[in-house]
Amino acid sequence: MLRVAVPNKGSLSEAASAMLAEAGYRQRRDSRELVMVDPDNDIEFFFLRPRDIAVYVGQGTLDVGITGRDLLLDAEVEAEELLQLGFAVSTFRFAGPVGDFTSIDQLEGKRLATSYDGLLRGYLAERGIDAKVVRLDGAVESSVRLGVADAIADVVETGTTLKAAGMEIFGEPILDSESVLIGRPGEQNPAIEVLIRRLQGVLVARRYVLMDYDIRKELVEQAAGLTPGLESPTVSPLRDSDWVAVRSMVPKKETNRVMDELYDLGARAILVSSIHACRI
Repeated sequence: MLRVAVPNKGSLSEAASAMLAEAGYRQRRDSRELVMVDPDNDIEFFFLRPRDIAVYVGQGTLDVGITGRDLLLDAEVEAEELLQLGFAVSTFRFAGPVGDFTSIDQLEGKRLATSYDGLLRGYLAERGIDAKVVRLDGAVESSVRLGVADAIADVVETGTTLKAAGMEIFGEPILDSESVLIGRPGEQNPAIEVLIRRLQGVLVARRYVLMDYDIRKELVEQAAGLTPGLESPTVSPLRDSDWVAVRSMVPKKETNRVMDELYDLGARAILVSSIHACRI
């Protein structure tokens, strides 16, 4: 039975469970459940603190897990990304009091507060910056005002909390993070491959729609240039031999633009359908 770690709370939890449900896996109905078995798919889910997931996977206690890239790197364990999942997108950045810092070179000898000390130490060491890292479990943005640190390194989504604390971002991003599926390096497990294919199917289904339209035969090549699909569009004959029906996958965000261009080209009966599941 495949053993999978899922975040039990926070920004990763709801989105991770929703994606697994879309992939056809049973998910818990009660947030107090810590373990749930899905016998139909021969899989067992363990709902854990997002920060602990990389540790369990890295030690081989669990086979795979969903966590953030920042948490994976901060854990410094033998685990690697298997698939980017595209939600809980954030950036790990430096911030300090407004006007105090403009470059990371100014951090030499300073105190830096963070909840990601492993990740930050590695970043500073790579750049030869000698600074004191102060580990905090939360409310990092308050550390400067309280005199614990001179600047901070933290995950930033909107930056609203930093502004409210009188802070501003400086320097280049330390890390661009998002949710990822992680596993141990070199692990060969058919069940993991099935899980990855299912999650990839969800990602594709979320990003694409199916577009159907009718068009005159002599315009098919031009239309195919607008809707090339993944390999090529499906073209089917119609009762009127001068016309054909075309079906193709189109990026969801480009739907209306493509429909307008097809219509201008001469396509008619343009229909768009959602994709609920797929295998690519």
